[in-house]
Amino acid sequence: MDYESAKAELIELRNKVAYHSYLYYVENRNEISDYEYDMLNNRIKDLEKLYPELITEDSPTQRVQGMAESTFEKVTHTVKMESLLDAFSFEELRDFDRKVREAVGNPQYVVEAKIDGLSMSLEYTDGVFTRGSTRGDGVVGEDVTANLATIKSIPKRIKNAPHFLEVRGEVYMPRDVFKKLVEIQENEGKRPFKNPRNAAAGSVRQKDSKITAERQLDIFVFNLQQISDGVTVKGHKASLDLLKSYGFKISPRYSLYDNIEDAIKEVQRIGDMRGEFPFDIDGAVIKVDSLEQRKTMGSTNKYPRWAIAYKYPPEEKTTVLKDIEISVGRTGVLTPTAVFDTVQLAGTSVSRATLHNQDFINEKQVNIGDTIVVRKAGDIIPEVVRVEKKNSDGVFNIPLVCPSCGRPVYKTEEAALRCNNPDCPEQLIRNLIHFASRDAMNIEGLGEAIVYQLVENNLIKDIRDIYKLKKEDILSLEGFKEKSAANLLKAIENSKKNNLDKLIFAFGIRNIGSKVATTLCESFDTADKLINAKKEDIIKIDGMGDVIAQSLEDFFSNEAVLNIIDELKKCGVNMNYVSSVSSDVLKGKTIVVTGTLSTLSRDEAEKLIADNGGKAAGSVSKKTSYVLAGEKAGSKLDKANALGIPVISEEEFLKMINN
Repeated sequence: MDYESAKAELIELRNKVAYHSYLYYVENRNEISDYEYDMLNNRIKDLEKLYPELITEDSPTQRVQGMAESTFEKVTHTVKMESLLDAFSFEELRDFDRKVREAVGNPQYVVEAKIDGLSMSLEYTDGVFTRGSTRGDGVVGEDVTANLATIKSIPKRIKNAPHFLEVRGEVYMPRDVFKKLVEIQENEGKRPFKNPRNAAAGSVRQKDSKITAERQLDIFVFNLQQISDGVTVKGHKASLDLLKSYGFKISPRYSLYDNIEDAIKEVQRIGDMRGEFPFDIDGAVIKVDSLEQRKTMGSTNKYPRWAIAYKYPPEEKTTVLKDIEISVGRTGVLTPTAVFDTVQLAGTSVSRATLHNQDFINEKQVNIGDTIVVRKAGDIIPEVVRVEKKNSDGVFNIPLVCPSCGRPVYKTEEAALRCNNPDCPEQLIRNLIHFASRDAMNIEGLGEAIVYQLVENNLIKDIRDIYKLKKEDILSLEGFKEKSAANLLKAIENSKKNNLDKLIFAFGIRNIGSKVATTLCESFDTADKLINAKKEDIIKIDGMGDVIAQSLEDFFSNEAVLNIIDELKKCGVNMNYVSSVSSDVLKGKTIVVTGTLSTLSRDEAEKLIADNGGKAAGSVSKKTSYVLAGEKAGSKLDKANALGIPVISEEEFLKMINN
């Protein structure tokens, strides 16, 4: 690969890693698997090895991923909380061993399971737990002491302790706790966490420590960061033994080995056991035991040279495809699901996986009866990888009629098949679930299970029936008592007061997300105005286009929809929009937020932009008015400078809106 091609690919890869790092470390969610994320970083390493002159300070290979948010007070770590160098083959572990031996002679290694959680620092003064903080970017983290104090396995007092002690551990959510949490979230109509790691991170960052306490988090301590009073510890294993004597819950499995081959065998053993642990692990760590040898080897800007993490590849299992079920989503899209003989993946029993659409089925050449290979992407979502053995003729074809209502379906531009029948029963259920969801009408307690009961008992036929429910209707459902029925009715009543944009989003109109709904209501502040809005007027709104305008026209030209809106009005549902814009100081301005701001989170900054009449955009273009840049601003700042777009600081931004 030539220099210019490598440079262009590196820019694209670093942008991708920065985006996915922000989702993972700040928003506690992910769009790609850990394995896919690791492969992006590996490609960056390969290109930087090919052209070392392309290495930059902000490259993910040169800094610890993560950042401290403004929600909590910041903590500067006295001892840097470093990341670990990843390995994906045993040969890389042997190469690590060769480098260690060249540096310090004959080492001993400690091998530990790598818990998939959130790294934390715990500080003790005179034996009392005084502060707990997140890793953040390795240098600056967040003070989450009150939330960590709710974790029962963290000692609040230590007997015979030194004057000062700092340890590092991994906060995690056990699998069984995660499963129960997801069930509760789904029943309440809330968006569930995708995996235990995201759930743990979201729980630790709660503003209300009572919520954290309810999440039943746990911790394993895996490193001694600092210790005072002349306490001498020569090795890592000895430090773990000492911490165990203080009452800490130590890494669940740690052993000492004299050579790399025995250490690799332990890595293999841990990998074979990973489904047996009651928590998620994503690898095993090999560390030099001697603290003196560690000191000799030192660290890079990002990694200690004396440790390496072996990352396990996604676990794959072979099974037989028994059936393909077709379900109907909220927008009428038909989704095929593979049903197969149960296999154990990442510690859970799996018997179903999505097949996405007909194109995916054709690409994989999948049919009922075939022997298939399945895995969990990032140990989260079951997926069909390939057909291992064809036991059938041809490929499965999704029927061209809706399995719920029997009407013909048609193919969309997105390669999906869609049922266009507004009276389709399954679409009704999905629409009701969406209507009641948190980002829509936010009817707490009206989750999927309750919606199914209401429909099955003929108590609801469309969304307007929600507002006609009586107490005796709800009490007739399984699991409801006086108090829970009263709470649901109260939530339904409260939803009537929602701003119009919530209702527009709740309708589930194609191509109309929550932000688009708000933008539309800023221009058309009553339901009647929006219903009667002309296509050309909608297209004039910044950010709107033909697709959105056509979606609205199609939706509001349906007589059944207009009847529903009329009845919602009679039920007292609000049909007006009150703007949250407090000033027009940023009217006509498009601002892109990038980097880490000192007092505002990204969401808070973008809300201030909208509240003051401006538009918060996600990418820099010639139409961008300003780029609001914080610390570690990356490619968006570079693009702004290249285009000559004014760059403002957080202080300048706040002065701008306050004036």
